[in-house]
Amino acid sequence: MNRALLASAALLLLLPVAGAMAKSTDRNQAMTIDSGSQSGNMEGNGKTLLGGGVVVTQGSLEIRSTAAEIHMADGEISRSIFTGKQVKMKQQMDDGSWMDAQADRVEYDMKSETITFIGNYTVKSDRGSNSGQRMVYNTKSGNMESGGDGTRVRTVIQPKAAAPAQGKN
Repeated sequence: MNRALLASAALLLLLPVAGAMAKSTDRNQAMTIDSGSQSGNMEGNGKTLLGGGVVVTQGSLEIRSTAAEIHMADGEISRSIFTGKQVKMKQQMDDGSWMDAQADRVEYDMKSETITFIGNYTVKSDRGSNSGQRMVYNTKSGNMESGGDGTRVRTVIQPKAAAPAQGKN
């Protein structure tokens, strides 16, 4: 098996990042946005700028950033961009474990259901970690893509828990 194929297989084992296995009830929870400043319109079409430290929570999901842009389309959030050194994100998975991520910029496109981590990203879970300069993750399909731009991607996969010792007779 070549290295690229092996790395791809390893990443599929490592991730979910935020959607496919994220706590399924989170999307049905109210979203709270706390910031030092807000300018814009959360109705119809347009953009709202948030600054002064931004904290977004929805169920177990928590995102912390320096600033954010919330883009609206037909009265619904269509895209969110979080910036700062570093944007921090955490979310509980349906199995009870936690995913933690950080990057210089996090873009979430609700229409394509993709999250893009840009600049010094790291995604960690109980299963391992993945880090690099850019990762695009589709929360619906579970597909991810990182690297390919001349930068390196680092993946660490934790071993499965050792089987329980058998009793000796």
